[in-house]
Amino acid sequence: MIRENLQEVKATLKPEVKLVAVSKFHPVEALQEAYDAGQRVFGESHVQELVAKEEVLPKDIEWHFIGHLQTNKVKYMASFVSLIHAVDSLKLLKEIDKQAQKCGRTIDVLLQIHVAKEETKFGFTPEEVKDMLAEKSWKECQHVRIVGLMAMATNTDNENQIAQEFDMVQQLFEEVKKDFFASEPSFKELSMGMSGDYLIAQKHGSTMVRVGSLIFGMRNYEVKR
Repeated sequence: MIRENLQEVKATLKPEVKLVAVSKFHPVEALQEAYDAGQRVFGESHVQELVAKEEVLPKDIEWHFIGHLQTNKVKYMASFVSLIHAVDSLKLLKEIDKQAQKCGRTIDVLLQIHVAKEETKFGFTPEEVKDMLAEKSWKECQHVRIVGLMAMATNTDNENQIAQEFDMVQQLFEEVKKDFFASEPSFKELSMGMSGDYLIAQKHGSTMVRVGSLIFGMRNYEVKR
């Protein structure tokens, strides 16, 4: 079933849009089934679970960390994580830089933008991210590479609102790229869209969608976090 679900989701994606299979709370067997069907990019949001899965699954998997990340947890995954989606503070960026340096790596990250009309979401406001980048101390971080932005829309059935929020982030992405990363071809990722709204996100410039339940079914909350 996972193979068929993957094929159905991929059939709806533009060729340039990367699919991150959100595998949190799903057992290793489910990830292996997706891997056997050709999926190589997986997204996890709990560090302990990510580390446990990385230890037993194939080494060519590209692991993305997509959840809210505490600074004291960075060290556990710094040696292997491919992309951290939700950098929401300069403090976290500096900690990722520190741990990446210890591992002799450069870790790619996305800056999380808060546009949703929900207090529970994390991230920089558009003004905050521009202020942080203009202040330039982030450039001292030699072992992180900011490759784009990430955002989540409001959890609502109002598709116009979702589209407006994604459009706002797309415009911010273009502005930030022009003002701060014009000479950096690696600044090209816009991670927007989940199972319920990824098709809208794709229309508004998303290069990376995070889809879980459409691939794996509803999450098993019994799995240890």
